Amino acid sequence: MYKAYKFRMYPSIEQCILINKTFGCARFIYNYFLDKCKDNKYIKAYDMCKKLKELNEEYPWLKEVDSCSLRCAIFNLEDSFKNFFEKRASYPRFKSKYYKQSYRINTIRSTYKGKEYSNIKLDLKNKQIKLPKLGLVSIRGYRNLEYIKGKIINASITRETTGKYYVSVLVEEKEENIKKIKPTSIVGIDLGVKDIVVTSNGEKYKNPKELEKREKKLKRLQRKLSRQIKGSNNYNKTKILISKVYSKIKNAREHNIITIVNKLVKDHDIIISEKLQVKKMHNNHTLTKNILDASFNKICEMLKRKTKLQGKYYYQIDSYFPSSKLCNHCNNKTEKTNNLSIRSWKCDYCENINDRDVNASINIMFEGLKLYMNEVLI
Repeated sequence: MYKAYKFRMYPSIEQCILINKTFGCARFIYNYFLDKCKDNKYIKAYDMCKKLKELNEEYPWLKEVDSCSLRCAIFNLEDSFKNFFEKRASYPRFKSKYYKQSYRINTIRSTYKGKEYSNIKLDLKNKQIKLPKLGLVSIRGYRNLEYIKGKIINASITRETTGKYYVSVLVEEKEENIKKIKPTSIVGIDLGVKDIVVTSNGEKYKNPKELEKREKKLKRLQRKLSRQIKGSNNYNKTKILISKVYSKIKNAREHNIITIVNKLVKDHDIIISEKLQVKKMHNNHTLTKNILDASFNKICEMLKRKTKLQGKYYYQIDSYFPSSKLCNHCNNKTEKTNNLSIRSWKCDYCENINDRDVNASINIMFEGLKLYMNEVLI
């Protein structure tokens, strides 16, 4: 099992200079061979690596950075072409220096006189990571973690548009056979725009709408950017300010989702939600911004991962199941809920008054219970 650990890096001025040089060199190698592939069709990664020696002689500044990062740039290009040939992605594009920058280093291990040596070492007690050419770099993250089990495969260093540095360490761990627990509680959840999660127990988690909160500030900064000369110092400063606002939106949104998911997984053994087709939901232009802000797919992915790690159950019912239209008391179907402004409705058959979202979550729970029973019986 492969697991990634992401840490914030605090490099010194000299280390920052070397990291930025490595970004530039890795980007140059990627773009250089991409250009060659366009002229001479596709070149294999093995042949590209052979030509690195010639390039080092032609461009001596390539020798200043770790050679492994240059080879990894070639392997990244090969992966991009594989994804293109297998129709998983579009044709590879040239990398730009004006956006997020990154490079990767693979772990190289050796033994000498019975001792094991590695070019990447992680020391969580002293909050440091050892990287080739850079040496020891201060890191922050995972306060409650004393050490990492397993072997380090590679490390990816990134610089966000905000100017912050991060390192993501990929570790190979032994996959534990997690036994499924005997469930004692079940919950159905309905995902929405006004309330991001509504449970079958009647709990409602409001959508904080992080983008809406900071929209006025973003508009002001973007108008300011449009009036400035492209490439000037003030232009670059405003771009960083905009990046910081987007970073705050992203972090606040992620924190809210993690809090909700952790509570749901802690309190319930079986969790059921709908399979939402977010792309089709974008047809409603008035809700597009709020739908993107809610991050429905991220909630579902996180629920799936966390329930699996804790031996619990997570199911997704069919997208076309009419959870909002069925009365949870008598199963009578209504067309009243086609109008999204109707938040509660009275059943024509049993005269029960249903809250739109709570009713939907109860129907989702019962439909998901069928999936669990089928799995147990099989």
